Amino acid sequence: MREKIDLAVFPVAGFGTRFLPATKASPKEMLPIVDKPLIQYAVEEAYAAGIRTMIFVTGRNKWSITEHFDIAYELENELRVRGKAEFLQVVEGVKPRDMQVVFIRQELALGLGHAVLCASPVVGERAFAVLLADDLLVCEQKPVLKQMVEVFEAQQQAVLGVMEVPREQTQRYGIITAGAQINQRLCTVQAVVEKPAPNVAPSTQAVIGRYILPGQVMQILQHTPEGTGGEIQLTDAIAQLIEQQTVLAYRFEGKRYDCGDKLGYLQANVEMGLKHPQLGAQFAQYLQELSR
Repeated sequence: MREKIDLAVFPVAGFGTRFLPATKASPKEMLPIVDKPLIQYAVEEAYAAGIRTMIFVTGRNKWSITEHFDIAYELENELRVRGKAEFLQVVEGVKPRDMQVVFIRQELALGLGHAVLCASPVVGERAFAVLLADDLLVCEQKPVLKQMVEVFEAQQQAVLGVMEVPREQTQRYGIITAGAQINQRLCTVQAVVEKPAPNVAPSTQAVIGRYILPGQVMQILQHTPEGTGGEIQLTDAIAQLIEQQTVLAYRFEGKRYDCGDKLGYLQANVEMGLKHPQLGAQFAQYLQELSR
């Protein structure tokens, strides 16, 4: 039977140290891009891909993510009583009624691979998606994860979202060695290495924060030793998966904002602000006046 993707894992237990002091008491995933937190953009992308079960792997001081995706009875009632239908629709849209949310605590910060492994009691043996919220991916034609879900459902093989990066930045990413080319955007993966130095990186095709993985990767993660940075790396588990089955790399259509970086975060706010349906025109005028 052909497998479909209906589970998404969001590792949100990180400390967000690059944004201190803003993230001292508030999760980096709740940093807003204009008027929505980063995590909501990621959840909306998963929902648009047909996924209805969202699994959040959280840590300390992440309570606001739980609150954000809970029903706010008092707020909704207040908006309803005051006749503020527009705002009520916005609040209710954060968690559609057909969407389920699951929260799992990552007690120790042992890396991305460990965070994904924490979701195994819910995932079981099913294929699932992983989304890193600080990678904001925008595509007006078709959400990036939906593109990847369609590839998975056609090929029934693991899919990694990849993009070209400058060679001097390879040590910030997992870098693939491409195998057979399937089409313009899709190829097999021969190997993947975590954060190689530019002079030894096998390519400049980097894995970004979107993955579709088989349930089998959970068994691999259980036995994956500590890797780069003394953490259990998801990249290392994927490298082992490649030895057992075909893994695909998909060069997605769309734009990526690295919102784990301050400059990328500011760029996302500016560009998304210019596209905002209510604020875009006024904001563009302000920027023109500012640049004079």
